[in-house]
Amino acid sequence: MTFGYGSAVDTHATGWRVHPTVTAMTQTSSSPGHALVIGAGIVGLGTAWSLLHDGWKVRVVDAGQPGDGASGGNGAQLSYSYVQPLADPGVWAQLPKLLLSRDSPLRLRPQLDPAQWAWLMSFMMACRTSVSRESTRELLALASHSREVFDRMRQEEQLDCDFTASGKLVLYPDAAGLASARRQVELQAALGGAEQRIVSPAECADIEPALTHYSDRIAGGVHTPSECAVDCGQLCMTLHQRLQASGVEFLLGQPVLGWRRERRRVVAVRLASGEVQADVFVLAAGTGSAALARGLGLRLPVYPLKGYSITVPVEASAATSAPHVSVTDLARKVVFARLGDRLRVAGMAELVGENRQIDQARIESLKATTRDVFPQMVLTGDLQPWSGLRPATPRGLPLIGQADGGPDNLWLNAGHGALGLTLAMGSAERLRNLIRTASDPASRYRPAPAACSV
Repeated sequence: MTFGYGSAVDTHATGWRVHPTVTAMTQTSSSPGHALVIGAGIVGLGTAWSLLHDGWKVRVVDAGQPGDGASGGNGAQLSYSYVQPLADPGVWAQLPKLLLSRDSPLRLRPQLDPAQWAWLMSFMMACRTSVSRESTRELLALASHSREVFDRMRQEEQLDCDFTASGKLVLYPDAAGLASARRQVELQAALGGAEQRIVSPAECADIEPALTHYSDRIAGGVHTPSECAVDCGQLCMTLHQRLQASGVEFLLGQPVLGWRRERRRVVAVRLASGEVQADVFVLAAGTGSAALARGLGLRLPVYPLKGYSITVPVEASAATSAPHVSVTDLARKVVFARLGDRLRVAGMAELVGENRQIDQARIESLKATTRDVFPQMVLTGDLQPWSGLRPATPRGLPLIGQADGGPDNLWLNAGHGALGLTLAMGSAERLRNLIRTASDPASRYRPAPAACSV
């Protein structure tokens, strides 16, 4: 199978090569038909919201509860304007540390897993300047669209999710890192990105006073005033309630056991409780998407990147000791996001397969980093240790659309990696547009967007 990525600039852009087809959906003026979304994380819920607003009768099925997976305790940052892909030329110089060091924030543990090796080979091939620049361009465009959609959603739904728009600082430990950041900022400015500027250590402390004790240990940073943060787990719960009240049916705690396929179409999915039929099916199950797709003979380039987080209560008497601006410490690959009276601390990226167990050493590392960067913070009480699996593609571009050789009525919205929260609403809107186009008989004459191979 050939995997490809389309341009995120086009309104019909996808992470996959798109093959518009005429489906056998029952078309009416009031409802295009029944849609089944597999996955109740932020990507699946965003997809359900977009399809509902396009007139579809929507069901959502998930093995767990809304936000149980990678959405539940993620880094909480909405990185609309700073989207540097993980696949970067600098990875080559870090390989010895990635493979050998136990303390590295990025950890590779090769296993006897063909999927892991295939993903790693594609990832290393993507660690080229030209690929990184193109990925940045596509991610920026999709992130900008996602901001527009999420802003509209928040206004329409009045979502309670600890949303803040206090900006973000990305901290760099040395001059070489800051020089690389300057090139990234210049690239993003040329691509029409939001206002960003390189700032000195002293300016970092001026922007976020809680960094005063740490500013003499960094070379500088990148300040993006327009960046935001939101509690993704809380957002998922609230959005679930809104969707349910609007008529979306949820089948939760029910894993998909298999597919029923007739010729070029999926007819139903099998659950323990029975079959569920639909006109179109959207696979948005995070890292689980790859296993489910294999049941249809498809191999998705999606592999889990394991991450960790803690959530630190911020005492009212010590509110100034915790940051209000979102902070990313690139040396440690750790992010800090203020969520009301809490501070979300998240980081690490491990290629260790489908291992969801919490490594206590990683939690202790997050606690030590928090004390180091914000020494006046008190880490007491339940810090809600968490680990989750980010569904990543080698280039960092999500898969949005249809696959070569896949069923005509199966759509993909998966592989968002660490940017799932940031890209969710824009991805949902793009997928909705693709499905809408595919139901138009005239679409059979429209050529598919050209693929960009990894």
